Amino acid sequence: MQGKIKLCFLCTGNTCRSFMAERLMKKHIKQAGINFVQVSSRGLSANGELSTEYACKALKELGADSKKRKSVKLKKFDLKTLYIAMTTAIKNKVAGRVIEMKDLCGVEIADPYGKDYNAYLECAKLIDRACQNLTEKLIKIGGEK
Repeated sequence: MQGKIKLCFLCTGNTCRSFMAERLMKKHIKQAGINFVQVSSRGLSANGELSTEYACKALKELGADSKKRKSVKLKKFDLKTLYIAMTTAIKNKVAGRVIEMKDLCGVEIADPYGKDYNAYLECAKLIDRACQNLTEKLIKIGGEK
């Protein structure tokens, strides 16, 4: 496969959902031996906040990198990147190559911000399933495994 496929997960603040999706996707592509995908995440209203404690805890439980980081705002839309929005509302705020998480796991990914740990863990499990589905599609197009 020529060049890298660039994926960017999108949510509102980039402290929970898209942050978890980035880390879980990186876990899956590493396990699959995929080296032609570059993964990032952004928030439409991100302001440099640290990722939430519960998001990091859920990532750790699912075996992904759980180190905190500052949220990153989507400043510029790159036409060479495939964006993956957590909800239809987020998808409708951006233009271009955008799909929704529900295309990968059957449901929108509701924001767990401000909720208890169980809400974060359930959110992370949905995201994990979507990332696994996307990894399987990448294996097929990339000829890996």
